[in-house]
Parts: sequence; C-alpha cells; structure tokens
Amino acid sequence: MKRNTKYGAGVERFNRIHTSTNILFNIVFLTLAIACILPLLAVVSIAFSSEKAIQEFGYSLWPREISAESFKFLWRQRTVLFRSLGISLFVTIVGTVIGTILTTSTGYVLSRPQYRLRNFLTWIVFIPMVFSGGMVSSYFVNVNLLGLKNNVWALIFPLMVSPFNIIVCRTFFRTTVPDSLIESAKIDGASQLTIYFRIVLPISLPVFATISLFLSFAYWNDWFQSMLYIDDIRLNSLQALLTQIMGNVDYLSRNASTMGISAAELARTMPKEGARMAIAMIIVFPIACAYPFFQKYFITGLTIGAVKG
Repeated sequence: MKRNTKYGAGVERFNRIHTSTNILFNIVFLTLAIACILPLLAVVSIAFSSEKAIQEFGYSLWPREISAESFKFLWRQRTVLFRSLGISLFVTIVGTVIGTILTTSTGYVLSRPQYRLRNFLTWIVFIPMVFSGGMVSSYFVNVNLLGLKNNVWALIFPLMVSPFNIIVCRTFFRTTVPDSLIESAKIDGASQLTIYFRIVLPISLPVFATISLFLSFAYWNDWFQSMLYIDDIRLNSLQALLTQIMGNVDYLSRNASTMGISAAELARTMPKEGARMAIAMIIVFPIACAYPFFQKYFITGLTIGAVKG
C-alpha cells in the first residue's frame, strides 16, 4: 500500500506543470490568439472604411472614416446576391448530408474484417487519392456522360465523396468500434442496418461531425465547379458570383479612362477594397456560425460510450 502511494505520487509529479512554464504557455497561446484575431479585425475595419480613407491612410485596425458604401454597393446587387446565396445554401446542405452518409457508410463497410472485398476496395479507394484522373477526364465524365452542364448537381457530385475522408472514417471505425460489440449485436439478431444506425452511429458522432465539417467547408468555399460547369448566372454559387463581382470591380477600376463619363465616375468612386473585405465577411460569417454547432457534436460524441466495464 505504501509502495502504491509512492508510485501514485511519482506519476503525479510528472503530470505537474511548473508555474513559469505555465506562464510561458499562456503567453504563447495568447500571442497566437491575437495573431488570429488581428486579421479579422482588419477585414472588418476595411469593410467599414471609406475608399478615400483607405487610399489616403492605408489599412488600419480601426476605420479612419466610417462608411457603409461597400455594403450599399453589394446591396444594389441583392437580387442576384440572394439567389446565389440560396444556391450555395442548397448545395452545402444537400451535399453535406448525402456526402456524410455515403462517406461514413463506405468507411464502416471497409473497416469490417469479415468483409471479403475489404482489401480490394480499400485499394480502389486509395489509388485515386494518390493518382488523380485529371481535370479533362472529370469534365468529360460529368458533362458528356452524366449531362451535368448547367445543372446544380454539377456543384454537388464532384465534391460529394473524397478518398481521404473515406480513409479517415475507415481508420476511426476500425480503431474505435469494438468487434465484440458488433458480434454481440449479431448474436441478438440485429441486422447490418440496425447495427449501423442504432449502435455504431451513437458512438461515432466525432467522425460524423468531422466529415460534415470538411464537406460543408468544401461546398461553401467552392467556386471552381461553377467556373467549369456553370454558364447560367442564375445557377452560380455565392462564391462564384462574388468572384465575378470583384473581377468586374477590378476591370472597371483599371479601365476607367477609356469609359464614358458616368462609367469613369462609377469606377473612381467604387469601393474597391472595402467591397473586397465586405465580400470576405459575407463568405466567412455563415461558416463561422456553423462551426460551434459541429463543435458541440465533437464534445457530445466523446462522452458517449457503448462498452461498459
């Protein structure tokens, strides 16, 4: 008993953090936090600054001359802006839900050692992660074979399933879900779907939240698929539309001297830098609001267990 007490004291000694080390860690993390917050404050400041103040004083953490012209400029584009926002929301929600179901179910199947085609299909999933078929072949399949040109599903299908996400799910299920738990459910007469949805799913919320987070980020920030497959402006995602708006702003600003008087005046007074940062705020805000929702499921999933000892 005395020896156990000494052993416990020794382990506790290794777990202690010296006061000076703790202060150093706090300073380092505080510095990193400030380094992450400062660019965000700069973006907000520029978005609410007038173009004249930006040109005269440059970027700052506090606007020299507060102005809402950048947001008024975007508000004048509200018809197409809201339509593109709806496209982005639809693509992100539908793509994330379907992609999460397909990715996690595939990873679970590949994690089961009793599945005979497990090794073969694992290689089938792994090879495209290392050697891509290329953009030309992807475009040919999506446009000529699947007919996804100018179709909203062209924004969903190419990003729906990723080999990397499948490997992540396979590794998680193989190392987290005990084989004894699955065998016990089979002995009780549970089907594979029952096992997956009523046993595996409740103890696997961290990987579901992780894959959902990866997919939602990919869908929300994607503009490349619109550039490849969408010619109809009514089907442009928010990011693709805002990229076009910024391209038009740059074009007008560079070519103001060759335009008419009204166009030149528009190019001169257009909030170029402020509009750029206002667009960045519009893009970041929804996904920043969604992250705490996924974070809650990270914590919930870590506190759920199925094997009692």
